[in-house]
Amino acid sequence: MQARDPRRWLILIVLCLSLLVLVIDNMVLTVAIPPLAADLGADAQDTQWILDSYILVFAGLLLTAGSLSDRFGRRKVMIVGLALFGAASLAAAFAADPAQLIAARAVMGVGGALVMPSTLSILITVFSAEERRKAMAAWSAVAMVGLVGGPVLGGVLIAWFWWGSVFLINVPIAALAIVAALVLMPESKGPSSRPDPLGAILSVSGMTALVWTIIELPHGLSWPGLATAVAALAGFVIWELRTAHPMVPLGLFRNRVFSGGSFSLTLVQIGNGGLMLVLTQYLQYVLGYTPTQAGLAFIPMAVASLSFNTLGAAFGARLGNRTLIVIGLTVMAAGFGLLAAVSPAYGILLPAAGLSLLGAGGGLAMPAAVSALMGTVPAEHAGAGSALNDTIQQLGAALGIAVLGSVLSGAYTAAMPATASDAARRSIADGVTAGDITIAQAAREAFTAAMSSVFVISAAGVLLAALLAAFILRGHKTDPVRRDAATPQEPALAGHR
Repeated sequence: MQARDPRRWLILIVLCLSLLVLVIDNMVLTVAIPPLAADLGADAQDTQWILDSYILVFAGLLLTAGSLSDRFGRRKVMIVGLALFGAASLAAAFAADPAQLIAARAVMGVGGALVMPSTLSILITVFSAEERRKAMAAWSAVAMVGLVGGPVLGGVLIAWFWWGSVFLINVPIAALAIVAALVLMPESKGPSSRPDPLGAILSVSGMTALVWTIIELPHGLSWPGLATAVAALAGFVIWELRTAHPMVPLGLFRNRVFSGGSFSLTLVQIGNGGLMLVLTQYLQYVLGYTPTQAGLAFIPMAVASLSFNTLGAAFGARLGNRTLIVIGLTVMAAGFGLLAAVSPAYGILLPAAGLSLLGAGGGLAMPAAVSALMGTVPAEHAGAGSALNDTIQQLGAALGIAVLGSVLSGAYTAAMPATASDAARRSIADGVTAGDITIAQAAREAFTAAMSSVFVISAAGVLLAALLAAFILRGHKTDPVRRDAATPQEPALAGHR
């Protein structure tokens, strides 16, 4: 049986700090783009690369980073990642032109990829099965706080300082997490194995090409990107199944809880992917909110998520993962259904109710889903398993943004009057600032109708995920039995190095 580390709850704080810095950074950037683009003279293409350089590198390296953490030590890899992330954030804060900021964001992606899988893999090795659900709920709650608090923090920082402060805030948080990790956290790693350089090359090239293809979907399918992704990822799967020392244990997908749970999480993230993108535009362009006010509008979602995270952790062992996931996803689908019925006549009331349901459902479902999925992963592959989970969710979110963004754009353009200018028919920002009251009102109505279509699709996707979870997790009332982190062959906690 795994020995309980007396500092495990302090270690959880370190892991949550590490996660928080990643989530906040990506969310504060959503409100920092306009001032930094104006200050640096960034055009539309530069702005796109400032956003995409991070996600391309981050998603491309996740699988390799998870494997590295298992091989060289999860604490060590996380600390290296935090150091890279902090240093690159400092460089980003004082970037003098778009190229420097794009380069800094790419290095931040490297750091983020090293940190993300390590946080979850350390969590499941430090906490025993009995306490893992509570720890996972706290970890998920911190992610929600960062998701909602990021835009608010970004708005405050920009109002009082300058756009570089949204990057500078990462530096002390990363430094604090590094010091705390060195003082409090034991090292853990999987059994020694040979490196898999070919697997790493195929993984990075395939994942990067796939994410790039998804990002470019709103502008048309990139056939070269898709061909590269298919060829590299097919080669990766074939190689990993044949090599004696695979980088990623693809055999995990033989477990129906892991494979089915992964697909369910993908569907959920596709639905969630467009939420912030769509609703923040509605709040600002249709209801006239400032970026900070738009961020504050998500507080009901955060409060509900934190509350139901706590309930899920308290009653999870009694109810089981399957029950929590199915109930939570059904509540989330109802939340998207409410958002689909939103109109300016309701003001903030209906969006707040819908967001509350999304937070409550997510608070119940997401920690349980990740707990069920990670409960199937052997301790020696905790890093790679965590990276698989992270990669699946990143791809789902990217696909959701691309697909739902295309639906939003197409439905908005179709609903605009033919008398509107091309710019007004393509963008609500141009529509509401066109100087014509009639066109501006038409743009608000067209966007609201397009948003309704997006949230109907999101509700259907999440409901399908609930049905899938009800089917694949039947009979699994509690966490699946898995090897604990400490075995005679594999000491999980190697102590301080």
